[in-house]
Amino acid sequence: MRSPLIFAGHTDEVLDMVGGTLTDAERARADRFTRERDRLDFVAAHLLVRHCAAEFLGTRACLLTLVQSCEQCGGPHGRPRFAEEPDLSVSMSHTRGYVCAAVGHGRVGVDAEHATEGPADQSLASIALTPAEARLVGQDNRKLIRQWVRKEALVKRGELTLDRLRETDLSGLPLDDGAALEWEGRHLLEWTAGSVIAGAITDSPARLRLLGGRAAAARV
Repeated sequence: MRSPLIFAGHTDEVLDMVGGTLTDAERARADRFTRERDRLDFVAAHLLVRHCAAEFLGTRACLLTLVQSCEQCGGPHGRPRFAEEPDLSVSMSHTRGYVCAAVGHGRVGVDAEHATEGPADQSLASIALTPAEARLVGQDNRKLIRQWVRKEALVKRGELTLDRLRETDLSGLPLDDGAALEWEGRHLLEWTAGSVIAGAITDSPARLRLLGGRAAAARV
């Protein structure tokens, strides 16, 4: 079985390197962004996930139709999938100026967030961290965001919900850069790009491709 595949890069570099078009539903969602920068992040992520899946499947990105449908309201959002490959797991994320996408068999989840140096946001910590995690994070905002990214990846895998983040304890995982991680049968791959902390959780070890020329440090 092929390893899960992750693509990631800065928005402007991704838009320079990959082409393609969005569906009508995606264009309508993109047009609702009030800030152009946010719209470009959305577009870049949705194009990138097509190219990630195309490489994984050995096909062309233009032959893949990304579909999102909310399980609660039926709206054009929610967990993404490809109409032509409904059994392929798909995840994507965008934060200010940076996007990433993951595809593979089994469950995949990817997230990216900006993390500034300085004290941790205690309101975020109170909804995201278990007591053991809070002791490890302390007042370090980057450590808090690393845990947040991990839990968001679990949410995108369908294993966790935002209102139950404190029910999953990841205090056994290190919070500094290091080797590849495993957690209860799952594989965690993390990397940084400037102020961005990103991570993916997959059922088997994943391959990471960083697009563009800007340096990034990866945990592989």
